Amino acid sequence: MALGKLKKKRRIQVILVAVVALAASTALIGYAMRDGINFFRSPSQIAEVPPGPTEVFRIGGLVEDGSLIRGQGETVTFRVTDGAAAVPVSYTGVLPDLFGEGEGMVGTGRYVDGTFLASEILAKHDESYMPREVIDSLKEQGVYQAPDAEISMN
Repeated sequence: MALGKLKKKRRIQVILVAVVALAASTALIGYAMRDGINFFRSPSQIAEVPPGPTEVFRIGGLVEDGSLIRGQGETVTFRVTDGAAAVPVSYTGVLPDLFGEGEGMVGTGRYVDGTFLASEILAKHDESYMPREVIDSLKEQGVYQAPDAEISMN
């Protein structure tokens, strides 16, 4: 009988150690990823519920026609829109070659005093690509237009 109780006690100890190890590893993974997860928001979502100035997130949409202004040095301002709302963006750095008005873009940064301060800007990488988040946001607003599909028969 004493051997059976010892095995049961050992089994409970092993289970408790496994639960504690699982909880600790989950907490460490969450802590490591706290800065690596950036939530995506459309300009309409930002207009409805503006995020706090310390929250880093991604914004996507189309660069509004006529809004691109190159400032002094490498600072650029423009507005990003999803067709329903537009958000002013300020970015200091070198823009991607394919960045331009009327083109899709995704930026990472913070929303401070009514302006999205971008730390990174990504533009589409060919004439037909647009990030999935931007397409989904534009579809929700009813302004998405699929690019013309060209089929070549070689």
